[in-house]
Order: sequence, then structure tokens, then C-alpha cells
Amino acid sequence: MTIDAKRHRSRTGRALRHLPAVLLVAMGLLAGTCSGPREGREPTVIDGLTMGTTYTVQIAKHPRLSARSVLQIKKDLDSLFAQINREMSIYDNNSEISRFNRSRKTDWFAVSHSTAELINEALTVSKKTEGAFDVTVGPLVNLWGFGPKTGNLTVPGQEKIAEQMSHCGYRKLSARLAPPAIRKTTGNVSCDLSAIAKGHGVDRAAAYLDSAQIDDYLIEIGGEIKARGTNAENQPWQVGIAAPDSTFGVGKIVSLNKAAMATSGNYRNYFEVAGVRYSHIIDPRTGRPVTHDLASVTVIHDNCAYADAMATALIVLGPDAGYDLAVREGLATLMIVREGSTYSEKATPRFARFVSPGRERITGER
Repeated sequence: MTIDAKRHRSRTGRALRHLPAVLLVAMGLLAGTCSGPREGREPTVIDGLTMGTTYTVQIAKHPRLSARSVLQIKKDLDSLFAQINREMSIYDNNSEISRFNRSRKTDWFAVSHSTAELINEALTVSKKTEGAFDVTVGPLVNLWGFGPKTGNLTVPGQEKIAEQMSHCGYRKLSARLAPPAIRKTTGNVSCDLSAIAKGHGVDRAAAYLDSAQIDDYLIEIGGEIKARGTNAENQPWQVGIAAPDSTFGVGKIVSLNKAAMATSGNYRNYFEVAGVRYSHIIDPRTGRPVTHDLASVTVIHDNCAYADAMATALIVLGPDAGYDLAVREGLATLMIVREGSTYSEKATPRFARFVSPGRERITGER
């Protein structure tokens, strides 16, 4: 049925499945610019637009980084991100994924090695989480009004949910790496990589900077982060995790070096009907929005794509099952849980090694 609903959405961004809950400490930068070395200890900053959101790269303490080389780095990064969009964007009708989604054939579909590898990694996370992460969930997201085309918000009936669930399921998707290709078991299965692609973009940008022998950098795409080395003050890179309260200020600061971080939030994009909140986080196993009190999940890992996918999976699983899985997998994970009008935190033992001194607790009111 069509409903009179109130939508809550803190920002737009067509490619965002979960909205950024990360704040780069002491930054206030405009997208689409780049700056060369500056006097003092400020880093070189390169930023722009990609994947329906923004990216920012900070480079510190690089003596050979001229203004000309900074412009070349930005050109290379923009080219890299454009290539990722040509491979994986569902908003580019000619991308590999869009063409795969339109195809009704069930034989192997040739794709780039990057696309095959990322889908293979997504399927690995799906298996580990028993379907809590699923890149075929797009039809259900659209059904609940959180897809790229938003119209009247609806609370769908069980028959419609069951119909769309018949088009979903990670077991209906497979990938091979040699030669790179993907395949679906039924023609109506589609694939949406937006819950892992930003992390993948961060990883590829980091690989590019590594190949350019740049040792001290921080990369951010839509809230997903990867850092190496130290900042311009020769200190570990400091990244703030947003507190899920009305201020959205910094709740905790972590130090990153040779590590990536991704956060999935369940508190900025939802609609309400008759006092019931319907989150944009859809559980692929039930076809419905999650209903637990887990507000956000942050995962730190060597691989940003993996952290991105696992953050989504853990927020689907909830504060208990998600925490247990994170501990079993040895993940550095922080969960922020609603408790009435306040929030509490639930961190795995491995997370403690990343916490900056003096920022050990999160407080806040909704």
C-alpha cells in the first residue's frame, strides 16, 4: 500500500548504500581541487568526485612532489576511478555490470579481472556471513524505496517481498578468475556492487600511490579510508568515527597506518510510518529492513573492500550475532548500539590497538 511516510536522509548520493560515518580530523576541503606542497606542515591534498560521492587524498612529507606531479597524480586517479565506473557502476548503462544485469543468458559473461575478483571477494563474504552480505539484494532495496529511483514510499506486502527475493541470492551468482567471467543461474539476477565498490576504489588508489613510491598518504572515498605511514606532523593518521547522535560530531578517534577502515551506519537514511522506523539496511535473508538497535559498525582491516563488505554484513547481523562473527574472524570492529536515548559501544579485543589515547568512550543523546 502507498503510505504517508516521513523520509530521513542526511545527504544524497546515488551510489551510496550506506552513508559515510567517518570524519577526517581537521579537514574542511572542497571537492574538485588539488593543491601542491604548501609552506609549513600541511599535507598535499587532491580531491574530486567519483562513484556518486567525493574522494580525498592527502599526501605528507614527499620532497619530490612538485605542482606538476600533483596534477599528474590527480589525472591518474580520476582516470582510475573512471575505469572502475566503467567496470562496476550500475548508473553507467554500458558498464560491465550493467550489461551483465541486462543479459538474460546464464552462460559465462566475460568481464575485467578486477570485476571478477571483486565479485569473488563479495561471494566469499556472503558465504562467511551466511547471506547477510549479498550483492544481488538490489531488487529488495528498490522495493522498499531506497534504490536509485525513489518515488512513493511503500511498505510492501509479503507476496511482493517473496517475489523479489526469488530474483535474489548470492548462490545464484558465481565468478571465475581465469579467464575472468561471471555467471548467474537465472536470467533475472542482477548485481549491485555499491556496498563494496568504494572500498575497492580505495584499495586501487592505494596500490597506485604505492607504485608511485609515495609512502605517507590517506585516501578517503565516501567515508571509506586507507592510510599508510604518518601525517605531515610525523604522527599516525588520525581518523574520527562519527557519533550517531543529533550532532554527528566525532565520537572516537583511531590511528591508522597500513590499514583500511569502513563504517556502515543505520541511523541517517530511513523512513517512518505510524512511529515505526524502516531502515535502508535490508536483510537479504528476510527481505525486510533490520529492526535491531545496532546504529553503526566500523571495521578496520588491511583490505578496504573486505572491511566495506563486512561492515555491511555485521550491521545486518546485529549487535550479538555480528559481534560474535567479528570475534571469530579476528576483526577489529567497533559497534555503536542504541540504548534508549543514548548510545553504548561494543568493541572487539582487536579494535583496542587502533584507538587514540584519550578517546576511549562514545557518549551522546539521540
